[in-house]
Amino acid sequence: MIFRKPCSFLIILFAVFNLIFVRKLKFTKKSWVLILCIASPVLLELLLFWNNDSFSKGLKAIEKSTSLILFPIFIIGNYQRIKFLKVLQTYCVITTTLMVLFAIRFYIIYPDLLTKYLSRIDLFEMGYKFAASIGIHAPALNMHLAFVSVCAFYFVFYSFQNNEKKGLKILRFITFLLSFFFVLLVNTRMALVNVLIGFVIVFIIEIKSKFSLKKIALTFAGLVFVLGSILFFFIEKNPYMKQKYSTVTFAYMDKVGKLDEIDHPEIYAFNTLATRLSIWKSAWELSIKNLPFGVGASDGKPELNKYYKETNQKFLAKFEFPTHNQFLDFLLKFGILGPLVVILYIFTIGYLGYDLKNAVIISFFIIFFTSNLIDDFLLRFDGIAFSGFWFSIFSSYWLQQKIVLDKEPQAF
Repeated sequence: MIFRKPCSFLIILFAVFNLIFVRKLKFTKKSWVLILCIASPVLLELLLFWNNDSFSKGLKAIEKSTSLILFPIFIIGNYQRIKFLKVLQTYCVITTTLMVLFAIRFYIIYPDLLTKYLSRIDLFEMGYKFAASIGIHAPALNMHLAFVSVCAFYFVFYSFQNNEKKGLKILRFITFLLSFFFVLLVNTRMALVNVLIGFVIVFIIEIKSKFSLKKIALTFAGLVFVLGSILFFFIEKNPYMKQKYSTVTFAYMDKVGKLDEIDHPEIYAFNTLATRLSIWKSAWELSIKNLPFGVGASDGKPELNKYYKETNQKFLAKFEFPTHNQFLDFLLKFGILGPLVVILYIFTIGYLGYDLKNAVIISFFIIFFTSNLIDDFLLRFDGIAFSGFWFSIFSSYWLQQKIVLDKEPQAF
């Protein structure tokens, strides 16, 4: 999921394998509804394909989204074979192990950078440099890691609830600590907020109904102590975090739409909320001008960059910022239907989690929803494949539970 080329290759193998056994696919009316929901972004691109200025670029945009057709058909078509917890556990352990290996690699290849960071120099770039060494954008990497950390946290409690062996409990706890450490290392604001919200959701849903009030209080106190200690230690070693989550984020709020009035905005305004708001303001204005069908899937970013220049926003034009908001991105590209499809896609995940009362799925919904408020992950291959895969897994699990409920005798 994290690496585009290996992920693309594995998706192709996955599709070929399932085509060989295509007769084993089984669908119900409910499964087709879910498949259409998951495929809705790419179906929208096909519906409004005529609106692209470039045929080849339009095809390229669709190519990035083909996993939203392959995953739901082949995963939901085999929904009875999906082992939800096993898939979650495997993903969690393998991803965390990979991050450990990449951290060791980072230390070996870039010892000078590590020495610099340990000396508290240029701490603002640490997470981005680590992510870049892997070949992925930091917010995208941390969206994955936030979900991994929530899953690891869930399995810590799962281990105690099911009285697993002491060694396995320790292993799950270590996996959780490592996964949370990497969220802090990459250090993107939304991911950190999301992972803490995810921990609270897991605690409330998975623990409240299974333990006594006394055990809940003790567990919560222990959890606050562990997480608080990790955060305190990390902030002490990385004092830039205090600035990043306060003065840096909310600086220059009076310069929204006027970033060029700031002295060296590329230095002082790059990571501010004011920059995001300036981008959103431009994207909104351009979207309104191109209703009802938008500018086309392949023309969103070029048209936005052109608008920056037309409105004399030199800083935004220089760095060619994308919309950084999935709802606005689809509004700009597809007009009125765009944000409706994003709402359908993301909030269906929320419905599955709510209906199942499943903390992991609800946490994924919150992570993906909030991430798309400040970024545009249905524009990126890793965001498309990541969400399409897990949406399909969640849908399969939901269908399994519905079949069990449907088979239970009803009282009259």
